[in-house]
Amino acid sequence: MQSVEKHRSHGGTLEVFDHESAVTGTTMRFAVFLPREAEKADVPCLWYLSGLTCNWSNVMEKGGVLKAAAARGCAIIAPDTSPRGEGVPDDEAYDLGQGAGFYLTATQEPWSQHFQMDRYITEELQALVTESFPIAKDRQGIFGHSMGGHGAISLHLKHPELYRTCSAFAPITAPSQCPWGQKAFTAYLGSDNASWAQYDSAILALKQPSEAEILIDQGLDDPFLSEQLLHGIFEDACQTSGQAYALRRQAGYDHSYYFISTFMDDHLRHHMEGLTA
Repeated sequence: MQSVEKHRSHGGTLEVFDHESAVTGTTMRFAVFLPREAEKADVPCLWYLSGLTCNWSNVMEKGGVLKAAAARGCAIIAPDTSPRGEGVPDDEAYDLGQGAGFYLTATQEPWSQHFQMDRYITEELQALVTESFPIAKDRQGIFGHSMGGHGAISLHLKHPELYRTCSAFAPITAPSQCPWGQKAFTAYLGSDNASWAQYDSAILALKQPSEAEILIDQGLDDPFLSEQLLHGIFEDACQTSGQAYALRRQAGYDHSYYFISTFMDDHLRHHMEGLTA
């Protein structure tokens, strides 16, 4: 790892690193916030997955997460949303290619060589982070926003032993049935939508519910709510399977980090209650 930025914040330390990834075949960048408690002992850890066009910086700079994490003695890991750089495939649209990895393993050209974001996060970066920093391996949770909310819920449901707690802000919860997800899944996975199910949170909640309660906050003034996020489908799946969830509909809030920062402390409380139970 190579440190590229380091900042003191709320008594802890935010540091940004580059490393060469064998999984994506690129240089990857991620951020780590360690609270002051990490100077003496291993601390709980939350993984934050960002949305379309974003990277590690969005939540660290605008999400209010540093103050909330410092107050609760919790580490935060913020990966990038996709591979990037020269030679990495891209698309002119914001919702495909660099910045839009959708937290899956692509099987279609030209994406399959580099776009392996689920394996990168759950395997390679997981090993790198837990070996390099004072993080309690058995006290990890995951959360995210929009595309990252899709990633957080789907990765939690597929790896509940790794990510014991889960929450999301305005997540894409049924990607195989919304325009964003259908476009990305067709490009990355091909037109046979049978392969899409393993990355669809609603389908996963129906077929393999976890023991954790999934907390979701959703702004009712979110312009993407009715067409892209499809929480009704996810709710139906949870109610059928018995997956515990709390979907809080917040009047007047949109899809932005103004919304996220408002409820960030609630999400940190949710995770810490689950990780210390």
